[in-house]
Amino acid sequence: MEKHIVKVLSTHMVTHNVKQFDLEKPDGYKFIPGQATDVSINKPGLEDDLHPFTFTSLNDWKDLQFTIKIYTDHDGMTNKLQNVNAGDELIIHDVWGAINYKGPGLFIAGGAGVTPFIAILRQLHEEGKLKDCKLLFANKSSKDIILREEFENILGQGFINILDSSDDRNIMEDHIDKQLLGIYATREMEYYYVCGPDKFTEDMVRYLKELGIAESRIVTEQ
Repeated sequence: MEKHIVKVLSTHMVTHNVKQFDLEKPDGYKFIPGQATDVSINKPGLEDDLHPFTFTSLNDWKDLQFTIKIYTDHDGMTNKLQNVNAGDELIIHDVWGAINYKGPGLFIAGGAGVTPFIAILRQLHEEGKLKDCKLLFANKSSKDIILREEFENILGQGFINILDSSDDRNIMEDHIDKQLLGIYATREMEYYYVCGPDKFTEDMVRYLKELGIAESRIVTEQ
């Protein structure tokens, strides 16, 4: 298995509980937007504790980037990453498929499930191909919206937020159910990309199928 020890160049908090890591990029290391790798922390006892994370950088960037939600309610990998900062080292491995981009469509994300879409949407923006794409993004509150300003800038009206409890008069308070999803599942949408917690993904896929969307047009993590 391919293995690279990489130095953390910088870190910063994107939201109150989402942290961005910018890392050295090994020579010849390549990936496709939407792909992931297994990551561990290069510290005694943690080197073999591998967890998957999706790249949020683009392949042609000089450095690698991960944007990771930190869970402090248990002593897992992300809680340990809370204490990893510039100068520390991570271990990255082989690249593998996560979300496979097939064509323009509706991206449906629940919370940190948006992370596999970040590099895809950035790449499409760079190529001028975002016109027929929309992002439907569900969160608990406005403080949980990851990269809100960037998504507003690149997607414009194609960035649709839904909040469990809206504390922003410009954002709808609701949940993504079959009825709401039906508003955005239009004929113009070629593909439907879904990522989020397991229950969220299961529900979205079921709603889409009930709305008559063929399984071949629904893309989830692989």
